[in-house]
Amino acid sequence: MDSLIQLLPWVITYLFLITGLIGAFFPVIPSHLLILFAGIAHYAMLKEDSGLGITTLVVLALFLVASQTFEMLSGSIGSKSFGGSKWGPMGAITGVMVGLFFPPFGFIIGPLVGALLFEKFFGKKNLKDATTSGVGSAVGTLSGLLVRLIVAFLMTIYLLLDIYVLK
Repeated sequence: MDSLIQLLPWVITYLFLITGLIGAFFPVIPSHLLILFAGIAHYAMLKEDSGLGITTLVVLALFLVASQTFEMLSGSIGSKSFGGSKWGPMGAITGVMVGLFFPPFGFIIGPLVGALLFEKFFGKKNLKDATTSGVGSAVGTLSGLLVRLIVAFLMTIYLLLDIYVLK
């Protein structure tokens, strides 16, 4: 029974980490938050024996904030940089929200269609310009998803290095 209790913090830590890594592929799962929770849980349960310091938790939190900010703005930035008006980013954000109900392709098609429709009907753009804005939105959204994956892996590697190597 004692060995089970000693194993529990490690099981919880790895469950959070694995769920966070898998969640990085699905925008509806708060992957970075789960990875941060892995570090917090590990530190809270094992204290000095955790191999972690407060600095690691702060670095993980900064990774989380930076990645989430980039991910939330990427579709809008893509739409704007491809010539979209204020309606393109609003359509892209609306498309992302609607796309959440149609995974996995809804995450890509949603911002494209949302930006295109908002530019066409609210921005009064012709179909060609509205389509360009939609493509920019999709490019931005895909960039955000790629950054999300990279940051999730970086957070995991940083956490594991601090636990096992940087003690």
